[in-house]
Amino acid sequence: QLVESGGGLVQPGGSLRLSCAASGDNLEYYTVGWFRQVPGTGREGISCIEKSDVSTRYADSVRGRFTISRDNTKNTVYLQMNSLKHEDTGLYYCATVHYDYCLDYGLREAVYDDWGQGTPVTVSS
Repeated sequence: QLVESGGGLVQPGGSLRLSCAASGDNLEYYTVGWFRQVPGTGREGISCIEKSDVSTRYADSVRGRFTISRDNTKNTVYLQMNSLKHEDTGLYYCATVHYDYCLDYGLREAVYDDWGQGTPVTVSS
């Protein structure tokens, strides 16, 4: 089971750190992706990190502002979001897949097997 947390209301230019915690599975053995969804649209792939931690990937819209990382001792993957913009508003989900898909397919929701319930992020002044 995946549980996201850390969302909330933040002003433009601010920061948030989202967490994706797993129970029952060891995230160390999964590629983990972050997605966001705005009402009326599909899920947009934001970032992913491979099992090895060597490879990460970011959507053009967030590259240079967001950083994905994992803490295996806490069985948690983080998404540090800086310089937030209005268009970063949405419901943020984490997802896992057992294969090293990050570099090739990691921003495609179809490759992921398990999903959390999402945590909302609102960027507004």
